[in-house]
Amino acid sequence: MLAYRNETEHSYSTEKLYGTSVAPVSRRTSSTAILSRRRRETGPGESLLVERLKAGDQQAFEAIFNLYSPKLYGVAQRILGEGADTEEVIQDVFWTVYRKAKMFRGHSQFSTWLYRLTVNAALGKIRRSKKSKEVEYEEFLPKFQNDGHHSVRPVVDWSDTLDEQYAKQEIQQMLANALDQLKPVDKSVVVLSDLEGMSDKEIAATLSLTVSAVKTRLHRARLFLRGKLAVQLGHSAA
Repeated sequence: MLAYRNETEHSYSTEKLYGTSVAPVSRRTSSTAILSRRRRETGPGESLLVERLKAGDQQAFEAIFNLYSPKLYGVAQRILGEGADTEEVIQDVFWTVYRKAKMFRGHSQFSTWLYRLTVNAALGKIRRSKKSKEVEYEEFLPKFQNDGHHSVRPVVDWSDTLDEQYAKQEIQQMLANALDQLKPVDKSVVVLSDLEGMSDKEIAATLSLTVSAVKTRLHRARLFLRGKLAVQLGHSAA
């Protein structure tokens, strides 16, 4: 199998993940740039590569590997959190691509198929390892009174003081730890939405969910992440 070169270095964006006005932690590639690049990659040139791949063209396979492996590696790594497992997942994904390229019928974008293979392989790895760190969300979700107001009042916007108290690396590590405690599918939704810049419709196609299910999972996961960080920083989850 081809040697892998990791060329992507994303960090976690606190702004989208827990809904505050905090500036995103350093992120080399913006969601806008990702989406723009993805549109360019799904043009006629890629379609020709896919057709050549389906015909068994080794050079086409290598070109697709070089084009997509860095991004797919990043997705798998964020879902798994372990480098060694990530390497294995990416090897398995591209072995599947090589063997089953003819099964791709073009009903969705080729990139969507690749993302689906990658996420499914990563989730399968998690299920088999039984090392999930996920916790119950309820403890970290906001609590409300019967009249709809927060149970803990006044609600403090603790995000304004984050940069004064913590280095960006510390915030990023806390957020990474909180992400690891999400249910695997919810973590995948967050990764694809907030770190890969995919739309709800694209995520639904990738994970075989409805768009409404994606919206619900994403909203609940973000609330959990915000609450988890709030507790870690000495504040109420509410």
